[in-house]
Amino acid sequence: MALNKNHKSLSLLLTIGVTCLLYSLGTSYIENHFDKLRTIVSLVGLFSILVCIFTLKQKTQKLIKTSQWKKYTFIVFIVVLSLSLLVGINYLSYRYNLRWDITKSKQHTLSESTTLFIQGLEKQVQITAFYVGMPPKYLEDLFKEYTRLSNGKIKTEIIDPIVEISYAAQFGSIISGKERKVIVLSGEERQDIDFTKHPLNEEHLTNIIIQVARDKRVIYFLTGHGESDVLNKDANGLSILVKLLGTNNVEIKELMLGTKEEIPEDCDVLIVAGAKNPLTETEKTIIMGYLDKGGDALFLIENTPVAASDKPLTEEEKRKNPPLNDILNRWGIKVANDLVVDLDNHISGDVGIPATRNYMLGAPIVQNLDYTFYVRPRSISILENRRPTIKVASLVSTSSEKNSWGETDKALQIKFDQGIDNPGPVSIASIIWEAKQKIESPDALRGTRIIVFTDADFLSNAFIAQYSNAEMGLNVINWLSELDQRVFIDQKEIRVDRLDLTSKQKRMIAVLLLVMPIIIATGGIITWLKQKS
Repeated sequence: MALNKNHKSLSLLLTIGVTCLLYSLGTSYIENHFDKLRTIVSLVGLFSILVCIFTLKQKTQKLIKTSQWKKYTFIVFIVVLSLSLLVGINYLSYRYNLRWDITKSKQHTLSESTTLFIQGLEKQVQITAFYVGMPPKYLEDLFKEYTRLSNGKIKTEIIDPIVEISYAAQFGSIISGKERKVIVLSGEERQDIDFTKHPLNEEHLTNIIIQVARDKRVIYFLTGHGESDVLNKDANGLSILVKLLGTNNVEIKELMLGTKEEIPEDCDVLIVAGAKNPLTETEKTIIMGYLDKGGDALFLIENTPVAASDKPLTEEEKRKNPPLNDILNRWGIKVANDLVVDLDNHISGDVGIPATRNYMLGAPIVQNLDYTFYVRPRSISILENRRPTIKVASLVSTSSEKNSWGETDKALQIKFDQGIDNPGPVSIASIIWEAKQKIESPDALRGTRIIVFTDADFLSNAFIAQYSNAEMGLNVINWLSELDQRVFIDQKEIRVDRLDLTSKQKRMIAVLLLVMPIIIATGGIITWLKQKS
């Protein structure tokens, strides 16, 4: 009996040792950093394994066979466990409505974007399908899903306009025997979908629901300073972003301040998407006046111009990609003339393209987002002498504290210089809010909302489809337009055609591939010890 306990102790000690060693070495490799705690854990693990190896060299004795009462106890345990599982599974099936869609294309399951959107609906929506004859099963299943997930906000029906001709006439439409149509109603808003030639799908239906149930917003993109083109379909353009915004009932307009004395009144959000040339003083004054009156804006600042080691920047080159600090300093932040690098977590082996999930805690904008990455971003600092009514916070920052910083060397000699470079974690995006009273209703508050990213490329056609870049951009614009509803991502447009991994994710996979055989070997040793007992 004593030897049996000894083998169990060895199994436990070996498990502890291997776990400590794998945890300390694995996490140190993934994080690219070895601290005191991990060193201590490694020593504990190594000591435990050495004790096991030394003890196993000692002679073993035959173990006493398991007594009869233990066999009966084991049988009773199995019976009780089986009954508990049976009761538990029945309770969970009654308590929770769980479904498993085993079709390859998940045709019976709505996407996460659609699910989150319809669960957040505030208006009632009526969906009526006109279909002559027996409706297809896919249409019935699709409607059932919308009804099931909408918490009573969506009601659906499928009618035969030939059989129920008087009811169909209420919609003011004459439906032929070959025509198939869906009518979506919400309040006084109505949209029709003709699916005679093509089957109705989730994206079409969700898009139309958004059109009737969500308040329309107007967004102006500033032009005239080399900003990213909203119509350009090339890699540097923003055409995919514009299409996604249109899907979310957002109207896009371009604005050249040189031809206007103020920003139009119907502007819900002003976007400055990577101005490459400086703004005039008049343009800055107009934008500052717009913000002072409670306007909302998104600033996407381009990267700092860099120089070759043997050729310094000219004065004209230094003025390129302005940080817009003349405007932003009034709102409590300053954009540095540096380049954020992250040695631990970056894309494509380029430390100047940091990838991060280090977001503002509790902010709905970044809830459930995966990694986002930014191309040559700058660091943002919060000014202490701002107005007390202005609230500023970092929205996105690098995840590494010791191995990320704002590099100020224009020749890009990547080396942290204490007292010169900005130490990590470095802020890449900031969120600003200031409450303001409405003149027509003094008791109501309307806040000026500003978000600043020190990169415009992450929303370009080249990068918007990767990781959570699209969700980040749409969530940001949604918040700025003062809508609390979720955004909808067109899954046909936003898809990842290849597997792109950050440097940290690559290290995690390497550790996993190393750990798996070690765990299997450890399990084999523990099984052998149990057999010996």
